[in-house]
Amino acid sequence: MNSRSLLPSLGGWMTMVLVFAGLVSGQGVQPYPKAITDRLIHQKSPMRPRPVNTVFKDPDFGSLMVRVTDATTNYKLPDTFLRTEASGKANEWSADGHKFYVMGSGGQILVFGFDPSTMKRTYLPGAKPGQGRLVPLGAAPTFSFTDPDLIYGTSAPLVISRYHFSTGVRSTVIDTTSCGTRPALIKSPDVGSDADVSLSASDNRISISEGGPPGGKHMFVVVYDKQLGCRWYNTETGEIGGEWGPSGTVAIPDRFFVTHVYLSRNGRYIQIPRGAGFSVWDVPTLNVTSCKKGSGLECAGYSVLGYKSFVNGPGVIDDMQMAKRPLSNLAQITQLIYPLLPPHHWGQSQQFTWSNVDAKDSVPVCGSTYSYDGDPTIDQPFAGEVFCVETDGLASTVWRFAHNRATYIPRYFQTQPLGSVSRDGRFLLFTSNWDAQLGIGSDGKPRSDVFIVKLE
Repeated sequence: MNSRSLLPSLGGWMTMVLVFAGLVSGQGVQPYPKAITDRLIHQKSPMRPRPVNTVFKDPDFGSLMVRVTDATTNYKLPDTFLRTEASGKANEWSADGHKFYVMGSGGQILVFGFDPSTMKRTYLPGAKPGQGRLVPLGAAPTFSFTDPDLIYGTSAPLVISRYHFSTGVRSTVIDTTSCGTRPALIKSPDVGSDADVSLSASDNRISISEGGPPGGKHMFVVVYDKQLGCRWYNTETGEIGGEWGPSGTVAIPDRFFVTHVYLSRNGRYIQIPRGAGFSVWDVPTLNVTSCKKGSGLECAGYSVLGYKSFVNGPGVIDDMQMAKRPLSNLAQITQLIYPLLPPHHWGQSQQFTWSNVDAKDSVPVCGSTYSYDGDPTIDQPFAGEVFCVETDGLASTVWRFAHNRATYIPRYFQTQPLGSVSRDGRFLLFTSNWDAQLGIGSDGKPRSDVFIVKLE
């Protein structure tokens, strides 16, 4: 399917004139009326990193920002990098927007309070003065979407747990060795699980990948429903089973291993990344659909899930192309940014975050861009920025908030500006080495810190 044939109809020449006018000027568009919405190149002004908890304006787009970590923040490993969870699919903000977490270079999860009115980081009960609260969960946990006191993650291989901030108690949600997988999951040094648990918007379903050695090559996708129990998919054999839904073998011939899996917010679909593509499992069924490179379905690029939709940056037309489709029909592609006029631009990677998503998948999806070869030059629109994009199909607005000032140093994941938007869509947490000005840490790796930009 030719992506160029999928551009939405704009309703005649008058609408086209309005769209083209938007390329050169624009502001005042809800829900972010203060944001710039043109599609011009905005050069980056030189700027030194500000101290922690000092609110400042991005000099080029005018958005308020604050730095929330520095070289002293990770008191377990001082003078090392800090970053966000990075996939964009975990929820790093509490349901009420008053807590967020950052990750230390040793996998530490440090949780801070946040005052939205002042944009200042605060400290939680149970933390020492000036320190984040250390949460006893594995890397990349996810806050509850419904209860600001809860965060979910792993406490040991094959064990999904939750942690209550008010009591400081960690409890087991499910030991997945009890899920009846075939073959059975047995704890051993060669059998582990991904730490990136994924959660439905109701908190009723949780997913995880597991069964292989730590760090990858898992063969089980496990979904735990708090009322129904476990359901699993063995990607190595193609078998699906569990305590609810039909059991059997998937129709597609694909057999593969997985590293991470992600649950849609309605709890129905699992996205399984696979190289330059992905597969989607419709969990209550035996249906698994593949979106492979070369299929014409624009499967590549960073991605994020909504309730029942999927957004990715396939990079077929140019780097700012963004595609949305229902998870029930991967071929039904809608282009979110149009028109993408020549000259087409290359050299920028996109990453997305959509924790603010509503049940209609109609609120803006947010993200960031960075040069994948580490070039700090701003020579195209949207280069090195934090932005949000309209998803409701009514128009093609791109709200532009700030330069993220992340200079990617190949091999060092923490130098990418990967982010997480708050549940209410008002703040975005992102990682940056601030134009490589943060230097090298005590471990010999480039330092990065975490910043927050206000979306308004």
